[in-house]
Amino acid sequence: MHLSKLGVLSLGAAMSISGFVIAAQAQEAIKLGLSIPLSGAGAIWGKGSEFMCKRAAKEIADAGGVKVGGKIYNYECIGYDNKYNAAEGTRVAQTLLNREGVKFIGGSLGTAPVQALQSMSERQGVLLFTTAWGKTIKGPKFPLTFTQMNTAHEVAPAMIKFVRKQHPNAQTIVLLNPNDATGQETEATTKRVWTENGVKVLSSDFYERGTTEFQPIAARIASLKPDIVDLASMPPADAGAVFRELKVIGWNGVKVIEVGTGIDGLKATGGDAIEDVYMGAAVTFDGPSVTAHQKEVNDEARAVLGESLNTIQIGFYDSVYALKAAMEKAQSVDPKEVAKVMSSVKFRTFYGGEVGFGGAESYGSPQQMLLPVIITQVENGKLVERTRIPAN
Repeated sequence: MHLSKLGVLSLGAAMSISGFVIAAQAQEAIKLGLSIPLSGAGAIWGKGSEFMCKRAAKEIADAGGVKVGGKIYNYECIGYDNKYNAAEGTRVAQTLLNREGVKFIGGSLGTAPVQALQSMSERQGVLLFTTAWGKTIKGPKFPLTFTQMNTAHEVAPAMIKFVRKQHPNAQTIVLLNPNDATGQETEATTKRVWTENGVKVLSSDFYERGTTEFQPIAARIASLKPDIVDLASMPPADAGAVFRELKVIGWNGVKVIEVGTGIDGLKATGGDAIEDVYMGAAVTFDGPSVTAHQKEVNDEARAVLGESLNTIQIGFYDSVYALKAAMEKAQSVDPKEVAKVMSSVKFRTFYGGEVGFGGAESYGSPQQMLLPVIITQVENGKLVERTRIPAN
């Protein structure tokens, strides 16, 4: 209601409306920028990430907001499509930081677009959360950057050790990754860890994102007769297509995807060829350990996305709660002040309970969320949790 209309109201009504206006002014919005793929093979990751950011923001608002310096703040999630490449990542970075005036990145996805964003965010004093798996984006040189999910450096050692224990006779492997910064950094880590665990790498290849014909790639893989095929950082639709082609050819060894995020996207392109696949970024929402809150949010997400949530998307929920905890501890909404206390806070995680940050031994500074590594496997067409390894 416009203030010019107050003159026609009673004094009591005017005072009531005035009080409402003051209360509304006390709640200020903080924009959380999101650099995410909203088209292409990784679109399901981006759409789910935006959903989870908005869900956490709503929960915080409903609970009374973020209380800093006598003011109440709420979060507004603003997502832009980085198309999972550096060029679009640069465009999104410029839009978020220069046009939207964002001071906090609630989440970002893809090593190449994140590198483009980080080159601006650190320089402009913007706090950045990312799911990117690249080790090169963390460390003391990047004090405003924090990672909101487990990366290859957390997942690969735990997962590969588990798979080796389950399949001690598997001695050879072929690796396949997207030909970009994400794939290259993931390949370097997984190749090293498989070798350290006594598995011979027969081939480690890359393919271009956007590829739709995987038969030639599958034929080359099968010709090497590996015991294991690891599609480390491939998105679900691509990985499912590769496993489908491998089954047609007749290969049926051990199937692994470190960044495997769920069964739905794999099944859409892979059908029953995805049976027995091991994944390191998927979460099951069945069983007695699942909370009512987790089930409720996942059911809402499935209705919107067509598949269950995964660890990539959950990171965008956790980052919002981490920001709330750090802002309230710092009693500031200045990104640099918030970053100073981030590594010392505990915050609510979607996985249940509270967690904090660590990883100084790996990255040189505590910028990594300390989250459990969850290893799942497809069994009889359903996703089953095999083990959950707590963060160190």
